[in-house]
Amino acid sequence: MAAHFLSRRGHRVSQAADGAAALAAARRAEFDVAVVDMNMPGLTGLEVLDRLRDLQPLLETLILTGQGTVETAVQAMKLGACDYLTKPFPLPDLERRCRMAAGRRAIRKENTQLKALLARDRTRTAVVADSPPMRRVTALVDRVAATDHTVLITGESGTGKEVIARMIHERSPRADRPLVTVNCAALPEQLVESELFGHVKGAFTGATSEQPGLFEVADGGTLLIDELGELPPALQPKLLRVLEDGSLRRVGSSTERRVDVRVIAATNRDLSAEVAAGRFREDLFYRVNVLTVHLPPLRDRGDDLWRLVETKLAGRAELDPEARALMTGYAWPGNVRQLLNALDRALILADDGLISPDDLPAELHAPGTAERPIDAAATEATAPGAPPADAPVPPAAGGGTLADRERAAVVAALRDAGGNKAEAARRLGVHRRKLYRLIERHGLTPETPGPDAS
Repeated sequence: MAAHFLSRRGHRVSQAADGAAALAAARRAEFDVAVVDMNMPGLTGLEVLDRLRDLQPLLETLILTGQGTVETAVQAMKLGACDYLTKPFPLPDLERRCRMAAGRRAIRKENTQLKALLARDRTRTAVVADSPPMRRVTALVDRVAATDHTVLITGESGTGKEVIARMIHERSPRADRPLVTVNCAALPEQLVESELFGHVKGAFTGATSEQPGLFEVADGGTLLIDELGELPPALQPKLLRVLEDGSLRRVGSSTERRVDVRVIAATNRDLSAEVAAGRFREDLFYRVNVLTVHLPPLRDRGDDLWRLVETKLAGRAELDPEARALMTGYAWPGNVRQLLNALDRALILADDGLISPDDLPAELHAPGTAERPIDAAATEATAPGAPPADAPVPPAAGGGTLADRERAAVVAALRDAGGNKAEAARRLGVHRRKLYRLIERHGLTPETPGPDAS
């Protein structure tokens, strides 16, 4: 009767004649709620409950009994039952309890998924730290993570300050609590206060409801305040107060609230210079500058550059010698962020898994060399696998404009290779895809240099 009633109310119901059948059903499919009678043929309700807990840990279970003894109820609860009903009972009451149990199960499942995501994110957070400067950084991270003090992370833009902040959080006692991030430079000045501290309904135009700030969202966990140097001067005393005693007031409210938040601040500015210029409070600077982690620029990290490249490419592509030389000679003012963005672009543009200079952003090239013309005499002598230095030089080393000489070199290489583009590219010392671009640039066709044998 109960199964029929619940089915009519829109629930999907599976019936089992006894405990063994119930366990078999639990092995075949996942359920939200199990309604288990205490007295069944074969296995008892408590035995079924105990085995169901092993099969489906998130399953919510209701126990039905006609006896209703306190001892049985206590035993059922110890085995994980979420509710207990004595027969007879109103069917609407059973449905109400089943709905509540299903809601609890949904929350538990969501929590399990979120914890799994957090754990997965923690395993991803790693830095390439083979260079001495970065080894010092990671050693310092391990030491400051164990404390609960405020941390200031400094360094040029793109050096990975947010990654280091995440590492500190994940290695801290607060790792199982939220890490919340706010970027002071990304918000209009009038919204920074509301974002950090929250507001009450009617506090300003558009405040149609009460809203907690990120300090409250991060309560118990960590708040990363990125670009701290951009924090408006009017809000600096309010931040100082939270750091000192954990108290804050939402915008438009006189009620004092308290939070327990570990603050990590990050900036690419020289805060001591900002203090001297009167743009940053001296007392706030000393409060956030308890523990400082400074990230070196990429240009000072030696072979970390190539470890980062290898990690990013992960075997999907490789750099040709020209591209590698170009990257070696570049200063990377945007640091790790710029490097990773450049490699993202190169992975999209590269053909045949080989990254050439043409696949790298224009800023890596010296002015006027983003598409360097080909000097046939030089490329014939220096290209890997090229003919000997005393081989006949194609008629491209003579006069004319640079473009004319480049076109002549391509035509000569194609002619001497019998139209075979792979061989012509080898003779020119370029990748085949670069040769295709040169052919297109100079309006050449397969018929122009001779038969196409590629």
